[in-house]
Amino acid sequence: MARMTWTFSPERVDTPDATALRRDYYGDVAGRYWKRPATEAEIDEGLTDDGAEKLTPPTGQFLVARFEGKPAGCGGILMLDAERAELTRVFLRHAFRGTGGAGTLLRSLEEEARALGARRMVLNTRLDLVEARGLYTRHGYAEIPAYCTGPYMDIWYGKEL
Repeated sequence: MARMTWTFSPERVDTPDATALRRDYYGDVAGRYWKRPATEAEIDEGLTDDGAEKLTPPTGQFLVARFEGKPAGCGGILMLDAERAELTRVFLRHAFRGTGGAGTLLRSLEEEARALGARRMVLNTRLDLVEARGLYTRHGYAEIPAYCTGPYMDIWYGKEL
């Protein structure tokens, strides 16, 4: 049987695949927070001026994950300072979960952060995003003190790279 393959490639956040994935990501996390599906207008508003343009070297990187060539997920890193990168917008479409892509995406993002000079990765998330929290702790992330504040932040994690 042929082995199913994942690929991860840097991509601008405004390409058609990256845009669709960012919309799916926002729709998923906002819908879970609001306990109802996010509308197209709410997704548009949430993505307006969200800082995604910084997810390109030297300030960051954005990866598109593809499973057997199909856009399946994404993730970004944002350099906070010379040695610290923030993990952001990590997402796999539901149809591709359970295929081993999330951990591989996380490792690819960590490699990209190292290439930009990061020695430590940090992130913030919400308590209701239990799958994400499980992914992070399975891959060596531990709870840290808050390094930023915002309305959708409940817990912070960090990991030495």
